[in-house]
Amino acid sequence: MPSLRALVELVRAPAALSVPGDVVAGAAAGGAFRPRTAGLAAASVCLYWSGMAANDWADRELDAVERPERPIPSGRVTPSQALGVAAGLTVAGVALAALAGGRRALAVALPLAGTVWAYDLRAKNTPAGPAVMAACRGLDVLLGAAPGRVVRALPAALTVAAHTYTVTALSRREVSGADRALPAATLAGTAAVALSAGLPAARNGRGAAAVPGALAAWYAAGYGAAQARVAADPSAARVRAAVGAGITGLPPLQGALAASAGAPATGVVVAAFAPLARRLARKVSPT
Repeated sequence: MPSLRALVELVRAPAALSVPGDVVAGAAAGGAFRPRTAGLAAASVCLYWSGMAANDWADRELDAVERPERPIPSGRVTPSQALGVAAGLTVAGVALAALAGGRRALAVALPLAGTVWAYDLRAKNTPAGPAVMAACRGLDVLLGAAPGRVVRALPAALTVAAHTYTVTALSRREVSGADRALPAATLAGTAAVALSAGLPAARNGRGAAAVPGALAAWYAAGYGAAQARVAADPSAARVRAAVGAGITGLPPLQGALAASAGAPATGVVVAAFAPLARRLARKVSPT
């Protein structure tokens, strides 16, 4: 059996701190923030971990050349074990979603799981890769809204999806490095995402404008600074650092969206996961 450390690295366990906020933001926007949200967040984490394990299984030959320290090429996890972990976590995630949110949540969890596997097995190395990964995160937000009004959560889902697109576009240059045009484009996208998240929900008048604005600024400062460093020095190491910042810096964005939907206290709690995520990322790489 693989060691606990190897499994933690396989699924990028600490990076899952960036996941529950998707569900919370969706639940807040869709008017569905209830005790069942915790179960949907757990389902989301399982599906995220399944995607990480499936990613390493699909990339095992490439990682043997580019990242031989990863669990599969280093021999700490066999390919069949990684595939089993991915499949088991997928089943667990879909089952938890059904138990917590019923048929409406299941109707989102199934396409979410399918999109995760489609990205890992087919889309990742194609031009459609960033868009497919963005769809995964957008569906994750809608999973939180499933017991409520999903349509109301679409703006939040699109905002998180746009952020994810920028992170995924950068991640494709983690090994080779990037040209300066890429971080310039993703940085512009980040500014637009932050602006969208920082606007309070004017239609219902809920939530103090200062809270979503401050959380959106926190998000933009952390992730934006990392991208600016890539623009100055587009080396592979700087790109990897920016991708990590995009993953671990997601909670302030999710918090801003929750606050804009009328849950400022919840938004602050979600955003507070960011420092812990960054600290854990120093021990286990989120990429």
